[in-house]
Amino acid sequence: MYELKTLLPQFDIKLPTCMYDLKNVSLSADPATSTSSGGCQDDTASIAMRQEKVLQQLEALKAQLGKIRADLGVCGKTVQHTTAYQNGGLKEVPLKDIVINGHPNFIPYALLALKNAWRDLYTVNVKTFTHSTMADIGPAAREFEAKLAKIPVNNALPNINVTLIWKNCEHTEMISSPTMYVPIYGEVNVIRYLGRVGPVEYRYEGSPLCNEIDLVLDICYQLLRCSTHKAQVAMVRLLDKRLQQQQYFGGSQMSVADIGVYSSLIRIPAITDKDLTPALLAWRKRAKLVTQI
Repeated sequence: MYELKTLLPQFDIKLPTCMYDLKNVSLSADPATSTSSGGCQDDTASIAMRQEKVLQQLEALKAQLGKIRADLGVCGKTVQHTTAYQNGGLKEVPLKDIVINGHPNFIPYALLALKNAWRDLYTVNVKTFTHSTMADIGPAAREFEAKLAKIPVNNALPNINVTLIWKNCEHTEMISSPTMYVPIYGEVNVIRYLGRVGPVEYRYEGSPLCNEIDLVLDICYQLLRCSTHKAQVAMVRLLDKRLQQQQYFGGSQMSVADIGVYSSLIRIPAITDKDLTPALLAWRKRAKLVTQI
């Protein structure tokens, strides 16, 4: 046959020395030796022994970390593990303490409503502080703090710690990472965040009504920014259309959409019972039994 030249030159390849040197157990040993199969078995057994030793070390490390957690009094149920469907395909991440800056004129009643609604499912532990920019937070904010303090904290439940700072700020803003100051603006968006990390029963990303709940929360966002009473009433009419004949805005069960609507209506005292339709008045009575505000 024709003789072909070598296309690729011979390279002197230097193997790295930073890894374990293991024999290739898939190749047969020298036929001249009579213990080839025995040598392969010895290498396989050696690898199995190393793996077993590593697993034992990992178990010991896990026990050590558990002891440290117990000594520090850290709750082991801080993170809820759910399926991707239950959390709308979002990747589970460890919950971090969050900070919310709010003005006493725009009290985030959603925190109180969620703390009441989730009392048997999840603990929202809220601590309040007053920034130096506020001389006095006023009676409404003090009453809000008193109601928050009355709700017991159950450390046996999954929980998230919230620090609410009364501050002279234009918008309610939430900071989830102290190292990266990227705030989430608006109470409605805070509700969305807490709905995603809260109890499974209130996570709506995988629900068929996901778009409907988001739409209701968007209406709440616009409602809080209406400058005239006429515009506010128009937004209320839109909410009435979204409620239709349902018990709640999320269907037959209460959702974060109901929390958003309930908190928004409390924040706008100009909207009275005369501005609400019979369906909204009936819904408000049902929601009040859950939120207890």
